[in-house]
Amino acid sequence: MEINKISSNYIPQRLQDISSKPKLLYSSMPAAQLETLLKRKCLAVVGSRKVTAYGRQVTAGLAGKAAEQGVVIISGLALGVDAIAHQAALDAGGTTIAVLPSPLETVYPASHRQLASSILAQGGALISEYPEGTEAYRTNFIARNRLVSGLADAVLITEAAEKSGSLHTANFALDQGKEVLAVPGNITSLTSEGTNNLIKAGARPVTSYKDVLLALGLEEHDASVPVYGRNPEEQAILDLLLQGTSDGEELQKTSHLAIAEFNKTLTMLEISGKIRAIGANQWALR
Repeated sequence: MEINKISSNYIPQRLQDISSKPKLLYSSMPAAQLETLLKRKCLAVVGSRKVTAYGRQVTAGLAGKAAEQGVVIISGLALGVDAIAHQAALDAGGTTIAVLPSPLETVYPASHRQLASSILAQGGALISEYPEGTEAYRTNFIARNRLVSGLADAVLITEAAEKSGSLHTANFALDQGKEVLAVPGNITSLTSEGTNNLIKAGARPVTSYKDVLLALGLEEHDASVPVYGRNPEEQAILDLLLQGTSDGEELQKTSHLAIAEFNKTLTMLEISGKIRAIGANQWALR
């Protein structure tokens, strides 16, 4: 697997204000392309490495449904919940970003090199703050979690034991002012003690992908209609709708399209069945 590694002093806007901001990032895609990707709604999905059948089912279901709705899934490429979330996003035809605890050249764990390759092939990205030759020390895994939460709009923990490492990500998210979501589990299950405790402490309980969309400020749209434009003008408007912008005036201003071009593009998107008017100059994806 060849990775087009790009290193620069560029740090994504989402990471500019976090504590312990990385000094340098290595990415598999150019800075401008990564920044565009991160303008979409992003959800971090993390949890136990030793996942149960229940955890596997809810992780795949929630991450897959969110990806179908255009949400970028972010995780750490680890065993268990992380890998399931990445794969669910890919299976749904979505996009996912993996933040590594190792250099891009030495994907960790090595058993996930094919998964990393699939992420790249489907327009996603690999990110790391570690230069080539750095070992994947134990501290790297915790440090990596602050980037996972920092890149996301919210963090979803689907299954975690009382002392699961994924709870570090929840703590980072809270420090960064991000909302923490958690899936409740059987009260007799040790693998759900962490998520159940998070809910008791104030995390938003998630029992449906609609809870995730609500937390991200998104309205559900018909996932069978591809959110791909036929030209850059259409794509600009679709991307803004995916990010949660719905007001017509704001769409026109933020898309930087001339009013005549904007109105024409909006009409063609509506005719093609990709968007719909919901009244008062508000628009939504189908």
